[in-house]
Amino acid sequence: MTINMHPGMREFNRIFKECNHIYHDIALKLELSDSGFNILYTLCEIGDGCLQKNICEATLLSKQTIHSSVRKLEKDGYLILKPGKGRDMQIFLTAKGSALVKEKIFPAIHAENQTFADMSEEEQKEFLRLNKKYADNLRKYAAQI
Repeated sequence: MTINMHPGMREFNRIFKECNHIYHDIALKLELSDSGFNILYTLCEIGDGCLQKNICEATLLSKQTIHSSVRKLEKDGYLILKPGKGRDMQIFLTAKGSALVKEKIFPAIHAENQTFADMSEEEQKEFLRLNKKYADNLRKYAAQI
């Protein structure tokens, strides 16, 4: 069974999947799982001392995925968990984790920054505007399913 799909939607799906594959390849090159890469990347973005729920919100990954990946990164010596408020556990990079981030995550962020900088300021704004509009509309129509 097939459905009539807009040709632009087919191309968008192809590009979206290609970008996901590129990030997967980056994680593989860095000898990290996709979720491990996302956790370390997010720590670069929001900083040490964040909570697992902050990482879940930032990555849109499930609580279970984040929990098991944080535990693996902790076991491997890259992260340490310290008690926060109540039952919350704050996540911190160890010295080994900081070295890993500088060596492996910073270059990935640099590649993203360079990719974005290769667009004009007008293209950057339009890219963001259209992607946000797409996500907002998709959320609206997905709620009707």
